[in-house]
Parts: sequence; structure tokens; C-alpha cells
Amino acid sequence: MRKPLLSALAGAVMLVVPAGASAGQSHRPVCPGPAHAGAALCHAHVVTDARGTPHVTPAPAGYGPAQFRTAYNLPGAAPSAQTIAIVDAYDSPTVASDLNAYSSAYGLPQCTSANPCFKKVNQNGVAGSYPRKDAGWGLEIALDVEIAHAICPNCKILLVEASSNSLSNLAAAVNTAARLGATQISNSYGGGEYSGESGVTAYNHPGIAITASSGDSGYGSSFPAADPHVVAVGGTTLTLGAGDAWAGESVWSGAGSGCSSYLAAQTWQSSLSNWSLTGCGTKRGIADVAADADPATGAAVYDTTTYQGRSGWFKVGGTSLSSPLIAGVYALAGNAASASYPASLAYANPAALHDVTSGSNGSCTTVMCKGAAGYDGPTGLGTPNGVGGF
Repeated sequence: MRKPLLSALAGAVMLVVPAGASAGQSHRPVCPGPAHAGAALCHAHVVTDARGTPHVTPAPAGYGPAQFRTAYNLPGAAPSAQTIAIVDAYDSPTVASDLNAYSSAYGLPQCTSANPCFKKVNQNGVAGSYPRKDAGWGLEIALDVEIAHAICPNCKILLVEASSNSLSNLAAAVNTAARLGATQISNSYGGGEYSGESGVTAYNHPGIAITASSGDSGYGSSFPAADPHVVAVGGTTLTLGAGDAWAGESVWSGAGSGCSSYLAAQTWQSSLSNWSLTGCGTKRGIADVAADADPATGAAVYDTTTYQGRSGWFKVGGTSLSSPLIAGVYALAGNAASASYPASLAYANPAALHDVTSGSNGSCTTVMCKGAAGYDGPTGLGTPNGVGGF
């Protein structure tokens, strides 16, 4: 049961969202593109009213910790000390207080001096000298940090803020997160693939589960999700039943997927029994696994770094939601250190996942743009059903 909200939330603005199911609820990209060469966009989408104005409510309007943990059959805590790093661009000056407001609303542990479960640093690992504020990336940061805490309440959260949204600065922030002891690193951003990506080493940290969102533009590949060292995370529409139980999932139409143009698949992927149906040949397939990403079935997010003139409770989706969610699941499993490629853990036990077999994210002649039995592009091997696949 949700606890009463803080009095500070009372001033939030109530707007009316048009009625509709998952396909009909209006939303917009939080970081509109296109991204220029060598840069990334965040992969969050915020629910809006009919005029395109972000919808803000005085109380949470999306899925919260109980919905995600119940639907995905997740334990309440990690079995050992885990640190989930969130890598994003620019600064959210209100992220610490927003996280505690979110935690208060849902009865989660507060991050305080007595319980130092949250830390923010710049891309060099310094707590201070942060980059400039950015409202769009600020909402992305709020989503990532709050969802990581929602999924794994006893994990430490390390936010590493890159100086800009350039892929080089974001890569530097990933290396900093690994150097500072992260056991999982979530990356809810991406850009177009490019020929030089084969020389990027920042996402190669064996034993650390590095998740990367697959994108929000439908069928088509992106980087760093294309990197075979990461766990590429696709997106679904999550339907809940009685008591928040899992009642089904389908491909979210915006989820990115495809075959990498430059990078090779690892053998644990290319040896899948239905790999020939992907059409990828020797190239890396996106995604590996998936989780809820549809903004209409998205997460409640609290953010007071004003976005488009609004602050308070937003409803946010995109594969920016699925990436930190899956990073949290890896933390709950506590197994990433056992594998040089943590993505391979799901391929070793696909029966431990919900297989998503319906829906599509575009047009193609293979399983890389539609749900299918076994592996498919938009949802990989499937979504969590406990932590056995992680």
C-alpha cells in the first residue's frame, strides 16, 4: 500500500490524459532528436495530454515498485552487496531529494547519511563540479535512479553524470562507474551505429552487467546496444492481472531491434536453435532480453527539475525504463561476476524468462521486428520471471 505523499507534492499540476489503451495514450520523446554524429539521445518517453504537454499528477499515475516486482516475480532484496551505476548525460540538481520523495511515497528505504545508498559523481568520479543542468536528461536521470531503487531497494545507487551527451563522454562515465566498483551499469541512451564502434572498449568490463536500452524508434539497430559486451534491453507492453500478477506482454511498437552493421554475434547468441530466422548471419542481434517500456504501461517518476514547465509525478516509458529495470534484476540475482559476458546467462536458461510472442515494431521478413517463440529482435529471449535467467 502506498504511504501518504509528502506535502511538497501538493502543488503539482493535474492535467487530463486522453483515455485509451496502450496504443492510444499520447507520449513524446524526452530527448527529441535526431542525435548528431557521435552523440546519443536518452530513450525516455513521457506521457502527454492531447496538446503534447507532459502530463503531471499530484500522486503516482504509473506502475510502481510493487507492480514491477510482483509482475516479474522478483525477490525483495539482493543476496549480497550490489552497486547499480546509472550513466546519463548532464546534471539533475534535484535527483537526491526526488529519490527520497519517491521512496517516501512507496515506503522504500531513504538514502541519508545514516543509509548512504545514493551517490552522485561527475564523469571523472568527483562528487562536485557537475555538468550543466538539462531538463530532458534530468527526467531521464529521475527515471533511471528511481527504477533502480524500486527494483533493488537494498542496492547502492551510483549516478555518474557525463559532461555531455557525446558518446565519448558517456563512454568515459561508464569506465568511471566500473572503476568505482559498480556491479551493474545501466545506459538508457543510444545513437546510430558507426564504423568506429568496433574500437570502443568502454563497455567491455567482464563480470559487470552493463545494460543498454535498444532504442525507441522501432525496428533498427543502435549503439551501444549493438556492442556484444552489453545486455541489450528491448521493450514490451506489460499487462497486469489481479494482485499485480503478470497477465501477459507483447512487443512495444517503439522498441529498437535489428542486426548490427559492424559487430559480430557471440557464439552463445549465434548458436540459438532459431538463429537462422533472424537473418543476422554472423552479426550481433539486438536485443538480448526485455522489460516494460510502453509509456502507457510506464512507471511513475517524481522529478522537480522542471521539464517543459512542469514538475511532480510524470508517467514515463521507453526502453530507458527497461534498461535500469533489468540492471536491477541482475543485482537481485547477484550472478554477474560469474560470467565474462553477463548477457550469456539468459541464453543458458531461457526457460526462466517470459517468452513474448506477439506484437511488432516495424516491417521485416525475419523475427527481428516481431514477437516470436524463442528468440526475437524486439524482446530477445523474453522478460524476467524471477531471477533464474540472470
